[in-house]
Amino acid sequence: MMPVSLRAASGEIRPFQVSFPDEALADLRRRIAATKWPTKELVTDATQGVQLGTMRKLAQYWQTDHDWRKVEARLNAVPMFLTQIDGLDIHFIHVRSKHPNALPIIITHGWPGSLIEQLKVVGPLTDPTAHGGAPEEAFDVVIPSLPGHGFSAKPTATGWDPQRIARAWTTLMKQLGYTKFVAQGGDWGDAVSEQMALQAPPELLAIHTNMPATVPDDIATILAAGGPAPAGLSPDEKNAFDQLDFFYKHGLGYAQEMANRPQTLYALEDSPVGLAAWMLDHDARSYALISRVFEGHTEGLTRDDILDNITLYWLTGTAVSSARLYWENKLAFFAPKLIKIPVAVSVFPDEIYAAPRSWAEKAFPKLIHFNRLPKGGHFAAWEQPELFSAELRAAFRSFRA
Repeated sequence: MMPVSLRAASGEIRPFQVSFPDEALADLRRRIAATKWPTKELVTDATQGVQLGTMRKLAQYWQTDHDWRKVEARLNAVPMFLTQIDGLDIHFIHVRSKHPNALPIIITHGWPGSLIEQLKVVGPLTDPTAHGGAPEEAFDVVIPSLPGHGFSAKPTATGWDPQRIARAWTTLMKQLGYTKFVAQGGDWGDAVSEQMALQAPPELLAIHTNMPATVPDDIATILAAGGPAPAGLSPDEKNAFDQLDFFYKHGLGYAQEMANRPQTLYALEDSPVGLAAWMLDHDARSYALISRVFEGHTEGLTRDDILDNITLYWLTGTAVSSARLYWENKLAFFAPKLIKIPVAVSVFPDEIYAAPRSWAEKAFPKLIHFNRLPKGGHFAAWEQPELFSAELRAAFRSFRA
């Protein structure tokens, strides 16, 4: 049985393994089979939302071919632990490199992701010699589950916002004995990592982000008003403006609902297909990639990748508890935070917006690394693990002992 309900004492670090009962998986399949389907969308594209054809193919594969036990085996093959921080049980992966002087890094996932996103980079980061890197580029890797996500406990009181999570992550790294470390994140992982940087604990050397908060105030004001792009933008700035304009007009529905009324999303805890559709509709580029996978195309993610992550949310019952992070957050997501410690940025072209170097340099006075990648999107570590790992090696090279 999954020991999530067993609480760890404050500061105690306990091994963790996962095994859901057969009945939970049988119930999932029954619920998929019993789905009440809506009528088909009235357009030939995704402008009305996640398309019926995509969801029927996803449901068919989920019910008959997806093997959750393989996911459990992959998770249990890496060292996982549970500890209590600030009164809450936090689950995390912790893999120490075999190479001496490995640089400790804490990597934070986002929504609708999980630590499953980062499983593919554990090997390349901890064992670089097996993945085209050098021994001196090794990392000790810590990957926690956000509160209310995955196997971390669900908060029973309000207050678990990105700032509090950032403090908890610093506590976690110190509990593990690290006196110097770096942090990485995208999506909520960026928000948490940037807050760690703002809090600037002496142990934190630098952060890396693949979804940086760099949008200038004047650009944000225009976007919020739905106005046109201002004159004088460079090509990269105009591209970023257009991407953000599309997202503000077409991609914020889920975020607005979860920020305002997360508890209303009961259907996500009751219908696996409903949960899957909600998670697929994160942003247009990610949805386009995922829907192509279910049409038989080869992409950075597979059908199993996608369903591994959705199934984790389903089995842990974390659809609503994870949504509450949007309600807790009071930060402007893309606004620069005036971070004073070193920051590294990797720009993947199919991210919600591809941050221009000019914006990044203004947002991060100590920008130590900036690179635009040829492919990859919002779930960079998951989609392009080799490129992602190479970026982290390059970003933090100057912090090696």
